[in-house]
Amino acid sequence: MDTQGDTTMKIRPYQPSDEDAVIELWSQASKLAHPFLAGEGEGDREAKMRDVYLVNADNWVAETDDQVVGLLGLLGAEIGGLFVSPRAQRLGIGRLLVEHATTLHPAVTLEVYALNGSARRFYEIMGFEETGRYTDAETDHVLIQLRLTT
Repeated sequence: MDTQGDTTMKIRPYQPSDEDAVIELWSQASKLAHPFLAGEGEGDREAKMRDVYLVNADNWVAETDDQVVGLLGLLGAEIGGLFVSPRAQRLGIGRLLVEHATTLHPAVTLEVYALNGSARRFYEIMGFEETGRYTDAETDHVLIQLRLTT
């Protein structure tokens, strides 16, 4: 992805016409971030993404050169999902999506798998603070609860 020249990034509300692009980036990003979850990014988890999260969350997309490269899903002030296409990671898109969430809510929360070291480092750099931990009954993996107050 070109990050020089006329490349522009914008955040806009998710539209149903974004579904295929969003599912593709979510699937790729999820498989990369969660290799410890069997079936991640496909099957039942994809169906839940399409039928529950894209329908019920307040979703925002990051778009570069008319291509969807990021997804922010908000459940109230909770970041239910933050995904950036693997080809667009480390370009500041995740940061901009979190900053967008904080323009909508003065404090945001989220959960991240303890085994997702890359995301944990990202959230630490962003200033999130740990508020708790528990073992997810569905996956049997530890989730860390985080909060960011602006």
